[in-house]
Amino acid sequence: MTTLFIADLHLDDARPDITALFERFLASDEARSASAFYILGDLVEAWIGDDDDAELPRRIAQATRGLREAGVPVYFMVGNRDFLLGNDFADRAGMTLLDDGTVHTIEGVPTLLMHGDVLCTDDAEYQAVRAQVRTDAWKQQILSMPLEARRAFAAKARSDSKSRTGRIDETIMDVNQGAVEAAMRGAGVTRLVHGHTHRPAVHDFALDGAPAQRIVLGDWYDHGSVLRIDGESTGLRGLTLS
Repeated sequence: MTTLFIADLHLDDARPDITALFERFLASDEARSASAFYILGDLVEAWIGDDDDAELPRRIAQATRGLREAGVPVYFMVGNRDFLLGNDFADRAGMTLLDDGTVHTIEGVPTLLMHGDVLCTDDAEYQAVRAQVRTDAWKQQILSMPLEARRAFAAKARSDSKSRTGRIDETIMDVNQGAVEAAMRGAGVTRLVHGHTHRPAVHDFALDGAPAQRIVLGDWYDHGSVLRIDGESTGLRGLTLS
């Protein structure tokens, strides 16, 4: 059997070709013959609430529900761009929500699944902001705003994030190896799959003397990226727009 993983699509009206690629991939024979399909956060550039009446959320829900109705379980874990996504949209989209740090047995191997941002512990400024915006009080405050006000807020947040990314040392925004090992040790696993950093790779290392593996999913800014785990075979590859 085959299990598929994607993350960091950052779907946005400004890049309709990537949205179309997402729809085509979920409708493909490869996706519809998978044993399970995982989306590990940042599906969109910004999620302003499950009540968003824009076309993009409708298209996403149609694509994921189509995959679920084809018999493939679709699992979703929020990221730093879509942490306001909740049960209402997940139900419409046919997705099962997962907590960050969930362990699933993937092709016989217990695997820790994360978005990945909590592993970037060297970025103290980001972690402080993350802790603030994940509180119920903050989320309720944002979701109580009118849709247009939320859209304006999200646009400013994206602009601020882009500006900050340009001035911060890239190494600070990567995961901390100690945090990786602590998370894996705490979960009792030797394999971790995550996104967030946009640095697709398979990292093999030793964890307490045992072989361990960290698989990083790629982003979808210029092309698609998918992880395929098939038995003992693991492969990261890109998806072309054409």
